[in-house]
Amino acid sequence: CAVLVAAGALGAAFAYTSVSDTQEVLVVNRDIARGETIEPGDLTVVRVSIDPALTPISGSQKSSIEGSRAAVDLWAGTLLSEQQVTENLVPGEGESLVGISLTPAQMPSEPLYSGDSVRIVTTPGDQGEITNEDPVTVEAVVVGVSRVQETGETVVDVSVPEGDAADLAARAATGRVALVLDTRER
Repeated sequence: CAVLVAAGALGAAFAYTSVSDTQEVLVVNRDIARGETIEPGDLTVVRVSIDPALTPISGSQKSSIEGSRAAVDLWAGTLLSEQQVTENLVPGEGESLVGISLTPAQMPSEPLYSGDSVRIVTTPGDQGEITNEDPVTVEAVVVGVSRVQETGETVVDVSVPEGDAADLAARAATGRVALVLDTRER
């Protein structure tokens, strides 16, 4: 009898701990496409037990999230996290995103971070000829950086004015460009 009473007490303690160790978090009610505005009826506050590895948005932040945009496609039933919402989409209005593959010799050794101001500069031709003309440059903002392990190259995604995107993409495809990091002073 004593063993059954002890087991029942442990079971009750476990049930109480499981129920009382919950948090209010935000869940998406309907499918929301990337870029869409999150409307007041799109979110619900639910109580769930959260694994410490997860970082969902607290239910108390519901009003501050409404009006934001979905940074990724969201499906109904998804726990909402900070990385899934944004105030500004990239690329923004009048901007384009261009990926540039660079060798270590075509960029500074200083790590690049999202938001860095850079210039993409056209380099001399295959024969290394240098002309008296100023090189063509395009000002850009770094959006993302990834390293390709197989080739040792780095792909830098930059946001540029829409009118410069096609020319920059064509120049980057030749491999005859270099990246210059401008000041980080704001």
